[in-house]
Amino acid sequence: MGEASPKLTNKKNILFLIADDLGKYLGCYGVKSIKTPNIDKLASHGTKFDMAFTSTASCSASRSVIYTGLHTHENGQYGLANGRNHFATFDHVETMPEIFNSLGYRTGIIGKVHVGPESVYPWEIKEESETRDVGWVADAAEAFFMVAKETKRLFHLTVGYVDPHRDLTRSGFGNKDIHDPRIRVPEIKPKDVEVPPLLSDLSEVRTELAEYYQSICRLDIGVGLILQALERQGLADSTMVCFVSDNGPPFMNSKTTLYDAGIRLPVIIRTPNHSNPGTVNPNMISYIDFLPTLLDWAGAPGHETPSKTNSPPRLGKSFLPILESSTVLPESGWQHHVFGSHTFHEVQNYWPTRFLRTRRYKYHRNLAWRLDFPFATDIYGSLSWEGIRNTPPPVMVGSRPLKNYIWRPAEELYDLENDPQEVKNLAGEKEYEELMKELRAKLENWQLETKDLWLYRDGVSVVINEHHREAGLRIPDRFEIDVERPGNRDVESWKAPA
Repeated sequence: MGEASPKLTNKKNILFLIADDLGKYLGCYGVKSIKTPNIDKLASHGTKFDMAFTSTASCSASRSVIYTGLHTHENGQYGLANGRNHFATFDHVETMPEIFNSLGYRTGIIGKVHVGPESVYPWEIKEESETRDVGWVADAAEAFFMVAKETKRLFHLTVGYVDPHRDLTRSGFGNKDIHDPRIRVPEIKPKDVEVPPLLSDLSEVRTELAEYYQSICRLDIGVGLILQALERQGLADSTMVCFVSDNGPPFMNSKTTLYDAGIRLPVIIRTPNHSNPGTVNPNMISYIDFLPTLLDWAGAPGHETPSKTNSPPRLGKSFLPILESSTVLPESGWQHHVFGSHTFHEVQNYWPTRFLRTRRYKYHRNLAWRLDFPFATDIYGSLSWEGIRNTPPPVMVGSRPLKNYIWRPAEELYDLENDPQEVKNLAGEKEYEELMKELRAKLENWQLETKDLWLYRDGVSVVINEHHREAGLRIPDRFEIDVERPGNRDVESWKAPA
């Protein structure tokens, strides 16, 4: 690749760091039993978002949202890319590495990739690895920085950490066999951990949390090493650093669910000459906003919309203009809601859900609500779940009855201000009837706008049947087909919300 395109008005580098299954479990987000001085320092020099949301709490799918600016039902990465799952982003979708390649950037990814296919994600440099040796990761990143510096090319480097994902044991998080003297992880004892409200305080849970928190400490050391490498190469003053997690922690009530614990995540961004260091930004951002924001940072006009003919339009917007805001902006200045889209985790974990989150309320539309909510393999095999399921009845998962975790209704509505754990479902209550109608209509309009095949009425996809509707097909305005009264002639037909 040659020099950067002359269309670039601001020549700036990007370092994008992605933790795996982290959630907001960092010192700078208020967890006292985890020591994360390097990430905390990054936050103190930049902006920490408090209301940042991924679209889905599943690894590959969430990453694809970052890299495409599209929700998973738009980009095709419905679930995990690895192994027998083999979900992949559509060939016609435009991606972050593809765009930055066209801008002349030296693009690269080190560590966990977890999206595909390669033809759609054409990083120039790809050093894929499942290692937890964060020292190796930092060294590989420094080598990448050195080449970019020597060739005088702009760079966009993504680093996918494996930490703090579970390992293949029943309670481990990869805290063995790391011998790099730079990586000295403090011991955390089960008695000293903070048990988050999404979990029950049991010995099995504390055992796993101690291991999980140690893995987070190792991640923090890795972030410190890579930021030191950036400084050594003299590139810190020309580089935006973004630190995020793909989804929440690998425990019940979090990962693979669309509860806030799974989708409300850490986003920390440091830019050179940050004029308001230590900003805590309370405005709502979505992971579909990352690609527009990075293009805005790069000064790449004309890339607000995809250049590929069939690639869906990106609905996210750059949050660079509000990056250093420490107050909630008026509705005329910024969005106060986000949408989300989950369909699969592993291929056997089919449980499609769409959500709308406002600053106060969360509306879930569960498409396959008659199915039991599925367990991800790593969560089902965990000691924490074994401990929880063997407690005396009624079995609770944190403050949620287990039966409400497994059996969920077609619609859920939660008041996050008064019920942050999303336990009391307000759907169906007379007091919230008008709010339900409003949120349902907003969600369905978004589904229509994004051509979501999982906009269902009468048990079928409204979007896929559009040509039949135009030819006179009447689809009854009910979620599922009524097998006792299946007729469609004497019932109200579904119409797009006004």
